[in-house]
Amino acid sequence: MSNIKDIEDNVSVEISQAKSLEDLQKIKIKELGKKGRISSLMKSLSKVSNEEKKALGKSYNELRINVLKAFELKEQELKELVILDRIKNDKLDVTLSVRPGSNNDEGKIHPISRTIDTVIDIFSNFNFTVETGPDIENDFNNFTALNIPEDHPARQDHDTFYLKNKNEEDRKLLRTHTSPVQIRTMIDTSPPIRIIAPGRTFRCDDDATHSPMFHQIEGLVIDKNINMGHLKGLIRSFCEEFFEVSDLPIRFRPSYFPFTEPSAEMDIAYIKKDNVLKFGEGDDWLEILGCGMVNPVVLENCKIDPSKYQGFAFGMGIERLSMLKYGITDIRSFYESDFRWINHYGFSPMNLTSSTGL
Repeated sequence: MSNIKDIEDNVSVEISQAKSLEDLQKIKIKELGKKGRISSLMKSLSKVSNEEKKALGKSYNELRINVLKAFELKEQELKELVILDRIKNDKLDVTLSVRPGSNNDEGKIHPISRTIDTVIDIFSNFNFTVETGPDIENDFNNFTALNIPEDHPARQDHDTFYLKNKNEEDRKLLRTHTSPVQIRTMIDTSPPIRIIAPGRTFRCDDDATHSPMFHQIEGLVIDKNINMGHLKGLIRSFCEEFFEVSDLPIRFRPSYFPFTEPSAEMDIAYIKKDNVLKFGEGDDWLEILGCGMVNPVVLENCKIDPSKYQGFAFGMGIERLSMLKYGITDIRSFYESDFRWINHYGFSPMNLTSSTGL
């Protein structure tokens, strides 16, 4: 055992003396590589009795774990030193003139990025935090936990991009909505919960109003004594801020979603003048988002007691919001990388202010 302690102390000294990431890597190979001291110790277990193997195996494994932690800490320290050195020595000439003769000298903020930032800005003023999750999800987070039945059309291959999986019971897919972020948050976090979840989503659609890849922002509030009135007041305030219309006429229509009960779709009033939509006027209605009270089944699937907590959720398409606010008619144009389009619909990074004027 003393030999193990001597090795750990010796390696710790070597690590502390490393001056660069290259030096550290050489020490790591020397100690943990195939021919390293620690690897040799692990291999030597095959030559001892079972009783000795239990005691020595535990000690050798603890040694390896301690050494790995020491390497990680030193690596982080050296990386930070590299960054500080670059900050100190690298210089950027901000007075350098842009290249002449180009119409694309100034970059533009894409409307999707602008819309996401605006929505986050608005909801942050309502004390929401931002949560994200992976694009590749499992069946439970994307469907089962959300109370979506096995025979639902969304689970079919013609509607969802499935990945090739060795284990059919836990098949992977490209998430069809950002709702799995809500599931992950409810599983990992105790109420109260107040989040929005922006991100890319994927479905097998492709036409003027649908894209195989698109963006959503969903919201979730879980707490005690939450009711539909809280949801309606929040969504009204958001739409008035986003579309910059006070006293915006809205209506909620009963709908159905497996993950909310009751469920609703929200419309806003509009009128079309000179081929331009004006919100807050007229007798026509335009659907903006879906919402509802979180189904108690979903809460139970996430180990939250529905007798104590309830909440609401909502979701909206970023492309749809962008198209409505900025007069864009074809969703496919968002992804065509046309400089003329981005120059027309994009936003100058030098002239942006937040949606709330901050």
